[in-house]
Amino acid sequence: MTLVPAPSRPDDLGVEAGAVETQAAVPGEPVPPRDPWAWIPTLYLAEGLPYVVVMTVSVIMYKGFGLTNTDIALYTSWLYLPWVVKPLWSPVVDLLGTRRRWIWGAQLLIGGGLAGVALTIPAPHFVQWSMAFFWLLAFNSATHDIAADGFYMLATTEQQQALFVGVRSMFYRIATIAGQGLLVMLAGTIQARTGSTRVAWSAAMGVLAVTFLGFGLWHRWVLPRPAADRPGEARQIPHFIREFLTTFGSFFRKPRIGVLLPFLLLYRLGEAQLVKMVSPFLLDARAQGGLALTTTQVGFVYGTVGIIALTLGGILGGWAVARHGLRAWLWPMLFAIHLPDAMFIYLAYAQPTQLSVIQLCVAFEQFGYGFGFTAYLMYMIYTARGSHQTAHYAICTGFMALGMMLPGMWSGWLQDHIGYLHFFTWVIAATVPSFIVTLWLPLEAGFGKKSHA
Repeated sequence: MTLVPAPSRPDDLGVEAGAVETQAAVPGEPVPPRDPWAWIPTLYLAEGLPYVVVMTVSVIMYKGFGLTNTDIALYTSWLYLPWVVKPLWSPVVDLLGTRRRWIWGAQLLIGGGLAGVALTIPAPHFVQWSMAFFWLLAFNSATHDIAADGFYMLATTEQQQALFVGVRSMFYRIATIAGQGLLVMLAGTIQARTGSTRVAWSAAMGVLAVTFLGFGLWHRWVLPRPAADRPGEARQIPHFIREFLTTFGSFFRKPRIGVLLPFLLLYRLGEAQLVKMVSPFLLDARAQGGLALTTTQVGFVYGTVGIIALTLGGILGGWAVARHGLRAWLWPMLFAIHLPDAMFIYLAYAQPTQLSVIQLCVAFEQFGYGFGFTAYLMYMIYTARGSHQTAHYAICTGFMALGMMLPGMWSGWLQDHIGYLHFFTWVIAATVPSFIVTLWLPLEAGFGKKSHA
């Protein structure tokens, strides 16, 4: 259950940190720098919303249309692919056009993709057409991530970067709550009033499409024009490709790579399957083993209460690592991310009717996930250390996305065959490989501790 900003968006390759913005309306006559408050909050709202729509809201929407869990998990897990290959695609953003242009162009295309989803929902063969537009959304969202994070580094000073790093995270979280919570609640409310699932989701996606068209127009006007944000030259492409292949190859020559890669792929093996089935489980009828919540209730329980608990867990995890280092907290965090998954075994067994009980269980699991996921993020940073740190971190995030995509694809088929109770039991069993690989994980004492930063 992941919607944490850092892992979803690897830093851009070749970014010059601390570049200072310069603008000129008239040659030789400088214009005061654009206030970062005018564009950073909206930029990271625009970065978070399409990701959560593609990864989570699409699952809830297709469940409302009656698709099987097998189909939902398989189709929506494929949407991870743009984030898997993002490390390979990011150099193109560097070479072709400015990051500023990539940002507002991608936002307009995201708005067009959302409009396509809204318009095809009432049409025949809407599953195929809407999935095609979700693919467009996913690809443009991944591209937008690359451009936005690189632009942030180019358009702000080092002091501004330190000041706004928390602002970035906060507005990404607000975007997650807005998408996974408020947007789903809006669709649920419209569905309750009209009695039509198609009208509800078409309207909700239409609202979001208009919002993104607004984002694109706003950022085309408001984004600063830093001097460092310039496209690469075509003659640099062969050299760039050689350097990229050298950098990519150096990642696989890291010491203990045979342990590092299984850790990146297996740390969330259980969670990758669980996340695809949580919304269907909450929505399914009790006769099918679910909890029979309405769409609006799922938006509140999972998309609002759950995300707040996830955020608090992440904050506590960051504080703990900064105080004592990753090595001291690695195993507690490993247990914290996996053991609370057992809450869903209880929910599937007891099928409680009290919404407060369901909220408490979901919040506990999400808090544990937020706390435990900190170790994964920090270990990606640890793995990426050394030369080519930014590129190696981006490769780590690609393996992270692959570790979510592949297990998620079969999760629906498995649940359809064994039921929710046995499926959630299997999820706990699927966490065992992460404990085994962690036994051999190399880690220096003191890494992550504030005094060692």
